[in-house]
Amino acid sequence: MAVKAFRRRLLRDLLYKRGAITPTPRPVVGCIRHCSSTPETAPKIPHFSKKGRLVTGATIGLLIAGGAYASTVDEATFCGWLFNATKLVNPFFALLDAEVAHKLAVSAAARGWVPREKRPDPSNLELNVWGRKFSNPVGLAAGFDKNAEAVEGLLGMGFGFVEVGSVTPVPQEGNPKPRIFRLRQEGAIINRCGFNSEGIVAVAKRLGAQHGKRKLETSIPSSSSGNDIKHGGKAGPGILGVNLGKNKTSEDAAADYVQGVHTLSQYADYLVINVSSPNTPGLRMLQGRKQLKDLVKKVQAARDEMQWGEEGPPPLLVKIAPDLSKEDLEDIAAVALALRLDGLIISNTTISRPDSVSKYPVASESGGLSGKPLFGLSTNILKEMYILTRGKIPLIGCGGVSSGEDAYKKLRAGATLVQLYAAFAYGGPALIPQIKAELSQCLERDGFKSILEAVGADYR
Repeated sequence: MAVKAFRRRLLRDLLYKRGAITPTPRPVVGCIRHCSSTPETAPKIPHFSKKGRLVTGATIGLLIAGGAYASTVDEATFCGWLFNATKLVNPFFALLDAEVAHKLAVSAAARGWVPREKRPDPSNLELNVWGRKFSNPVGLAAGFDKNAEAVEGLLGMGFGFVEVGSVTPVPQEGNPKPRIFRLRQEGAIINRCGFNSEGIVAVAKRLGAQHGKRKLETSIPSSSSGNDIKHGGKAGPGILGVNLGKNKTSEDAAADYVQGVHTLSQYADYLVINVSSPNTPGLRMLQGRKQLKDLVKKVQAARDEMQWGEEGPPPLLVKIAPDLSKEDLEDIAAVALALRLDGLIISNTTISRPDSVSKYPVASESGGLSGKPLFGLSTNILKEMYILTRGKIPLIGCGGVSSGEDAYKKLRAGATLVQLYAAFAYGGPALIPQIKAELSQCLERDGFKSILEAVGADYR
């Protein structure tokens, strides 16, 4: 009823502004009846050109037709129509500079100018990871909402989880612009942003405000019937990950990550140590066996020394690069198993340029490549890591996912969850329900009743 009332008000206000109707003037008491000598002035009807009348008529017609359509369909159908309608905006974003388009998209999500998913996810997509219930395994990778401006809007679009960041301790501008380059023909992006961040203080304030608001607006049971599985995240539906980075000029990487843990972990459903961005000098050296082991130990200690309630501390993950040797992967797997890491994200962007990309002039730009060309490389690394860790550690498959079939292949290769980035930048909100529906169909097609049944199916 509230939706219908809003549409009626919107239509009425537009008609008044266009002059198509005028409000009935209220008579002044004691004047109209006794002042008959005063000529009655007819309301002025504004003059429109032929073009103006056509535009006004078309607008009114669309509003009436849209209102009539919306009033005759159920909420689920109308929700689907809204998501599909966002495809009309994609060509506009394609005309803009890549970074300008990115900022506009984040701003739109932050202001709620995006569709909100009202339909339940397919039941076979629900899963439990780290003691929390995910409504679906499709998440948004770090790098899109770097400063946690649009968490509520992004989760509201239907992502099972959203990861913000990377967040650095001190604000930094990142690398000089231009630093984001499209390869639209290949569904790919090259970026060399370099951890542009507003810093942990600004992000902490923003997350704190959003955390309180989401808790007030939602009423989610803290746990399900006696099995210690939490429904959604700390602040309500949807899981929030916080990706931590180091400052470019920092000489003590561990201190940067520890500072991030101390400041932001209270708002996070999981934390990520990002040691794999190719755009911060020396960062990938932290993936070495000794360096990674020392770093993870310090970050785990910083997290565990904090006071936590019944839920305990947030899980700690490490995000790795796809450009690693077999020996590198073995070292990372050994550290992950020895220190009981809660998970790995596989993978970040690649500094390589596959043949399908190298023919384009923009391929010569330095930076990390993401999108469809990364799918094969990142999925191979995912398979290797699943085998090396013997399926004991939850893995998040990231890199080149642009369809439900892609997500399904990541699951079969060993991923428990998957993340999007480039495909979402190109496809917009309409891609989210599409991927979830396709993934559900893939599970049904191959006889899997749940996500977890399909995880690592190619190697079990």
